[in-house]
Amino acid sequence: MSLDISTLYVIATLVAAMLGAMLLFFWRKESIPALGWWGSAYILAAISIGVWSFAGTMVDPIVLLAITVVGFTACGMVWNAARVFHGRKPSWLGMAAGGACWIGAYFGMPEISGTNIHVILGAAIVTAYAALTAYELSTERRKALQSKWPAITAPVLHGIVLMLPIVVGDALHSYEFGLSGKSIWVAIFAIELVLYSMGTAFIIFMLVSERAVIAHKTAASIDPLTGLLNRRGFSEATSRMIEREEKAGRPVTVLIFDIDHFKSINDRFGHPTGDEILKMFSNVVTNSLRITDLTGRIGGEEFAALLPCSPEEAVLVADRVRDAFENCGVAIDDVPLATTVSIGVSGGPPGTELDVLLAAADTALYQAKRGGRNRVEVATEEPLSLDDSRKKKLAAQAAQPRVPQITANEIAMAQPAG
Repeated sequence: MSLDISTLYVIATLVAAMLGAMLLFFWRKESIPALGWWGSAYILAAISIGVWSFAGTMVDPIVLLAITVVGFTACGMVWNAARVFHGRKPSWLGMAAGGACWIGAYFGMPEISGTNIHVILGAAIVTAYAALTAYELSTERRKALQSKWPAITAPVLHGIVLMLPIVVGDALHSYEFGLSGKSIWVAIFAIELVLYSMGTAFIIFMLVSERAVIAHKTAASIDPLTGLLNRRGFSEATSRMIEREEKAGRPVTVLIFDIDHFKSINDRFGHPTGDEILKMFSNVVTNSLRITDLTGRIGGEEFAALLPCSPEEAVLVADRVRDAFENCGVAIDDVPLATTVSIGVSGGPPGTELDVLLAAADTALYQAKRGGRNRVEVATEEPLSLDDSRKKKLAAQAAQPRVPQITANEIAMAQPAG
């Protein structure tokens, strides 16, 4: 069976144009800049492929040169789309570099036009942009996406298909450079171009979808006022830390912070002032703790932190937070406002559950409140694990004398008649 090269390139052109229009539509709808870059790149690629395939021998050489430069620009836009998607600035110079090299070779070395060297240069430019796109996707520094590796593989394979006939051409003595219908590599490239366009668009939507899911999940775990973890996010993050520290055999310690007289601040100065105090305290905690420590807002004016260290070290950190918050120097209408915090500390051996640590730290916190506030208190007893506490509770219940149960019928029979 023979493949019609013209038909393959018609399909490639239409697929690229259709996907480009679809990506531009979603860009306008979702306001995701990377989709605009990708969509524009596909539209330019469709124009370049279409003109090259069907009017290459009928247009002026200068026009054909411009169309070729448009194709290289489209490759550069795909690279920039990957940069923008990962929060980096687009490289306008890099995007124009491929076309500039082609123009330089066209006017600087006119003798190579239409030769093998000319084709090698074009393939090398496209391959370079494919490699840069793969590199940008591989250097994602935020949370790893499951779609990252397919996104890296697609441009790498695209570059390999372009360069493979050039690399092995001399050995096989069968590669015909140029867009000759007799060349098997032209057919392979046309098929790969269609698959690459469709596969890349599918991967783009996977990346965008995963990014949206991660964004929503992050929003559900973050307190919008302070930017710290909320109770749910704090519980999930600390569970992972406790499990990690247990494997390493290291203890963990929980701190619970409660801003003193916070209700009176809201009553006297209003909730906006109270919100500012909460944000200020969150900044104090963030600046006082290490980057490895976890902090969250678990209640109205109640915060918690999990530190991978012993209680003795955690007490020093807690006192540093207490002192920093007390000396914030807050004044409302030139009247100083006292800002103090009471802190409960509880540590446990590796593997101690978060709920147990929080309960023990909460007991220590109330001791700090009863002791005059603006102080740090440490839990006097080492917290037990939940399993141990359940075992003790069951043992206590078993030790209690069994009270015979009296049924309703027995009660009725015991009542005197009449």
